[in-house]
Amino acid sequence: MFVLRIITGTAKNRKLKVPKGFEVRPTSDRVKEALFNILGDLVPGCLFLDLFAGTGNVGIEALSRGAAGAVFVEKIRKNVLVIEENLVLTGLHSRARVINLDVFKALPILGREGLHFDLVFLDPPYLKKIEAEVLSDIVGNNLLKPRGRVIVESSRKNLLPPAVDLIKLNRQEKYGDTVLSIYSYQ
Repeated sequence: MFVLRIITGTAKNRKLKVPKGFEVRPTSDRVKEALFNILGDLVPGCLFLDLFAGTGNVGIEALSRGAAGAVFVEKIRKNVLVIEENLVLTGLHSRARVINLDVFKALPILGREGLHFDLVFLDPPYLKKIEAEVLSDIVGNNLLKPRGRVIVESSRKNLLPPAVDLIKLNRQEKYGDTVLSIYSYQ
């Protein structure tokens, strides 16, 4: 069994709950730390969108590091309950919203609400090859602020496109089998 924890910030070293029989691969501490080192000063005060949120591990780390707010999208109900529990456990629930829907249904709703995010993190199931479609939906629903960034966590085996609609790949970092790809407007 693995242990998830918040690396730094207001909830530093808090352990997060993981649902029994959790079948997905949460972002490791090593990759999460690298991600937030890359994002650095973009996190404090930002509005963060965590897609395919799982346990809420990444979005909760953003809140702990000073994000103004975070929206978590997760379709599996037992995972949603764990995200909500982890938000209460870390004392960060007042700056969070959890949506229990499939990502492709949630993105148009967020777009109609007029939400625009500084940082969007997506970690879809490895090798389903839906990253480009999700990126296109983020742009199509006008969810990214002009200077915003979209970070995709994927398998090294899954090659991502150099551009999707109006956003382009600016940086990629590899950590074992995991790749972090960062997109922004051209």
